[in-house]
Amino acid sequence: MPVVITGLERLASDTVLQKLLKGNVGLLCHSASIDRNYTMSVFHLQKILGDRLKKLFGPQHGFVTDVQDNMVESKDFIHPYFKLPIYSLYSTTRIPTDEMLKGLDTIVVDLQDVGTRVYTYIHTLTLLMEKCREKNIRIVILDRPNPVSGSMVEGNILKKGFESFVGRHPIPQRHGLTIGEVARMAKRFFGADCDLEVISMLGWKRSMFFHETGLPYVLPSPNLSSPESTYVYPGTVLFEGTNISEGRGTTRALEIIGHHKIEPFSFCQKVQKKIQEWKLEGVMIRPLVFRPTFHKYHDLACGGLQIHPTTPLRFYSWRFGQMLVRAFFEELGSDFEWSKKAYEYEYNRLAIDLINGNDAIKHWCENDGQLNTLLELEKENMDEYLSNRESILLY
Repeated sequence: MPVVITGLERLASDTVLQKLLKGNVGLLCHSASIDRNYTMSVFHLQKILGDRLKKLFGPQHGFVTDVQDNMVESKDFIHPYFKLPIYSLYSTTRIPTDEMLKGLDTIVVDLQDVGTRVYTYIHTLTLLMEKCREKNIRIVILDRPNPVSGSMVEGNILKKGFESFVGRHPIPQRHGLTIGEVARMAKRFFGADCDLEVISMLGWKRSMFFHETGLPYVLPSPNLSSPESTYVYPGTVLFEGTNISEGRGTTRALEIIGHHKIEPFSFCQKVQKKIQEWKLEGVMIRPLVFRPTFHKYHDLACGGLQIHPTTPLRFYSWRFGQMLVRAFFEELGSDFEWSKKAYEYEYNRLAIDLINGNDAIKHWCENDGQLNTLLELEKENMDEYLSNRESILLY
């Protein structure tokens, strides 16, 4: 199996790269910020920097990835083991304050992203970059694999007017970038022109999915329990904008989808027919009944399906997810609902429109549902994105 050497591992072993960490240093990381021996990046930076490591920062879900859900915040605190302040960048503010950044010369970012626009870590990163540009603080990113590959790009471009904390910039749902490349794009095209250094990986190829990297998988957030969950996530995250359970409260969240009024066996036959009509490849489904221990339909028996990505390089998960939302819409009729709950600090706009990055796809689901129409929506402004993307690629 190929072995990928991450930015963290390169930094830990290269004294020349360590010189990029000037002055007093902060670290933005979480539980998945590990080397191949499962050692967290904070231990490496303590060894490299000693008392120059001054502050720690955590993204959504927290520094130790223990916080479950949308708009569940982490508090600032002094870590009892590391004896350092930990500042949450998902609390009363998503923008770092002057007090948080006071006294820092460099911030190291080591986050395992999942290659999807709505996953908030890249937005935490670009907000940090914008603030560090104002404060003349260097950002050093320790690059990591995009678990859903860097070769597949799919989904519509976010439309102006639909910006939120799950979509700040005009990129597609599945953007095909590493977190270091996202930073390079933000610096060049989105105004986050800070002092930026990216410590790239060695051995990573754009066609790789996470299971091909030779790296250990640790949950980047509580509901992405396996590499397979990241492979389906660009499509199944859509269900956060509906009243359909996305499997939270089970051991396979975002791989299991259902509703308490679905009969799973007949429903799966209909979905399988759609899979064939849309010529979707690289995926299998199976009917199941599940009973969430929390979240939507807590302790109710839900009928639905589990998604099994069998050949990830042929599996267009965003397209599959849109097809599946439409299938539930048709099956449930008036029992299908778009969620009207607040979503990522947006109180007046539908979650599904924020997730999709426009309102056209919701209208497509309600009125059309045809593949060709969806693909036309996906094409809008895609050529410009792909051209910009090509200019900042590292691999």
